[in-house]
Amino acid sequence: MRIESITLRELGMRLRFPFETSFGVTQMRRILLVEMIADGVTGWGEVTTAEAPFYNYETTDTAWHIISDFITPLLIGKEVRTATDIPSLVSKIRGHQMAKAGVENALWDIEAQQKNISLVELLGGTKNEIACGVSLGIRESPEALVNKVAEELGNGYQRIKLKIKPGKDVEFIAAVRKQFPKIQLSVDGNSAYDLSDIDHLQKFDEFELLMIEQPLQWDDIYSHGELQKCIKTALCLDECISHSRHAEAAIQFGACRIINIKLGRVGGYSEARRVHDISSNHSIPVWCGGMLESGVGRAHNIALSTLPNFTLPGDVSASARYWTQDIIDPEVEVTSRGTIRVPNRPGIGYDVDRNSVNRFTMRQRSWNAELTVGA
Repeated sequence: MRIESITLRELGMRLRFPFETSFGVTQMRRILLVEMIADGVTGWGEVTTAEAPFYNYETTDTAWHIISDFITPLLIGKEVRTATDIPSLVSKIRGHQMAKAGVENALWDIEAQQKNISLVELLGGTKNEIACGVSLGIRESPEALVNKVAEELGNGYQRIKLKIKPGKDVEFIAAVRKQFPKIQLSVDGNSAYDLSDIDHLQKFDEFELLMIEQPLQWDDIYSHGELQKCIKTALCLDECISHSRHAEAAIQFGACRIINIKLGRVGGYSEARRVHDISSNHSIPVWCGGMLESGVGRAHNIALSTLPNFTLPGDVSASARYWTQDIIDPEVEVTSRGTIRVPNRPGIGYDVDRNSVNRFTMRQRSWNAELTVGA
């Protein structure tokens, strides 16, 4: 496959409702889309950065810079055998996994289309539908949270995840668990706690949670290992795992019993499959986390979630939970059983609505192999 052109777009998309985590409140999303053409076939990827460097060090603006000034010059005009060649071509760039993933994943879409198979089949996925959970932002009161949980359970979601932070945790969890004693319930601290909070975090054990996700520092595997020794509830690592070597270290150290795999955070499908396989070999279940993606990123998350060790409901939910209008057709829908049916069309399985993409686009830059020859 010859990479003929790359177009990078920044879209401004407003969430239907504000989403609050320990990082702050998000309502306006600045989303980067990568459109790639190779051998005349168009593929799409999404860069899942946040607007500010609070989840990790990458942002919309850093990704624009890295893709424009470093990744694209390494790829434009190149001949590749498969999408798995991309990581080695950009390996001299340290970090910036989300920027790399947006580009690599677009080529996976192309490769699947060229082979006339679904992305799921190309990846080695085994599921026709995936189980869905939902992530709920921090609410103003326990009562408001209980009402929102009731609404989402009515929509069929199989697992409820509560965003928490100090001062908005135990009382909120207790209220939900009291009202819904049998549901699959987990919480996500997004690194809002530290080891001095062990006594406080031990209180979570009484709520029979599926997991506590990333309660401690975003890059601290060691401290999570110390915490896991002191609590009964399973820890799940998110921000700590940016590649398969981190996954191996965390598992060996006993820092987690579950791993959240986010395509962007680990650098794309090639590395995501390695994290999946290492976790599977150690009997550590995985699930797919979300980053408030548009439909393009959501479609890629659906494909990833079909791999066999994705045994827990992920954060892949319906387009309508986030957007008044998404940018794919059809939009992602959740069945009454709390599942998403996996598309079996070639590539990502959804059409990108160019009219919507154009309407939301705030800036755009394109590179063409023919124009860069000899440059």
